[in-house]
Amino acid sequence: MERGVNASGRRRKRRGPLGWLWRLLLLALLWLLGVAAYIVWVGNRDQAAPADAIIVLGAAAYDARPSPVFEERLRHGIDLYKRGLAGRLIFTGGYGGHGARFSESQVGRRYALRHGVAEEAILIESVSRTTRQNLQQAATLMRNNGLHRAIVVSDPLHMARALRLSREAGIEALGSPTPTTRFRTFSTRWKFLLQEVYFFHRDLFVESA
Repeated sequence: MERGVNASGRRRKRRGPLGWLWRLLLLALLWLLGVAAYIVWVGNRDQAAPADAIIVLGAAAYDARPSPVFEERLRHGIDLYKRGLAGRLIFTGGYGGHGARFSESQVGRRYALRHGVAEEAILIESVSRTTRQNLQQAATLMRNNGLHRAIVVSDPLHMARALRLSREAGIEALGSPTPTTRFRTFSTRWKFLLQEVYFFHRDLFVESA
């Protein structure tokens, strides 16, 4: 009988570390699923309301043309402006590649002017290269122009990170994701989501995203 008890105890000891490992892996999986669900939830929520400015986050531009992703952001930002939700549009984004003639924000400004936005309603910055820098530069423009509350425009799966970085930059931010995002297929949405889950955790330790 004693031999059987000892053998059972040895088996429990052998299973112990492995059992804890499985528990840790399960907790990690549940955490990652929770983060992903939060990112999706924020991206499906439109908070657009009266504000001082609309910040359109930069994306790639091809010389003087916005990329399809950037164009959808521009369209949505201009629509919010024409609906009278804010009197100023802020376009962000620097020069994307070596030898580029226009910064992303300059491309956004040209696009807005062609679509009937008044020149005096547009503010731009042309030095940022990342989302964090986009919003830091936008915050500086807002302070210099006496603006406090902003609607932030980006793609749905980018919105959770954009709003968190807006708060870090001192912006009273409302999120308004593009309703016509170019990330429509399962493959593109899945890759974008994985990227944002990664950035969510990287931002906890590194201030360079």
